[in-house]
Amino acid sequence: MITIPRSVRIFIGSTPIDMRKSIDGLMAIVQEELEKDAYSGHLFVFVSRRCDRAKILTWDKGGFVLIYKRLERGQFKLPHMDASSMAVEIDATQLAMLLDGIDFGRVRRPEHWTPPSQVDRQGTRPMDKPPPT
Repeated sequence: MITIPRSVRIFIGSTPIDMRKSIDGLMAIVQEELEKDAYSGHLFVFVSRRCDRAKILTWDKGGFVLIYKRLERGQFKLPHMDASSMAVEIDATQLAMLLDGIDFGRVRRPEHWTPPSQVDRQGTRPMDKPPPT
């Protein structure tokens, strides 16, 4: 498992690519078709026509990194993609599920807890309470 910082964005190309493409070919797709900066450090995911192979391209400290995964059985379950968009953005959890072959479009996420606003928190600290009489 690779830990991906929240600042790193992850994009999946909406059209299948020729898996013979290497770093330079994928970088050209990122720059010209997706109109993104290949040197940004973001992850760019590309899937084959049969959806059984995936390549991930990213830039890291002076060089490109290319990750390749081939499923021996089954297919990657891609998210719903609008025909007009060149890429769809996903998060690290969705990428992990995608690479495990899980259809994350069918997975329901729990509602995340968010802290109350500053107004709601006033007077809730123990030190702010008046001393007992």
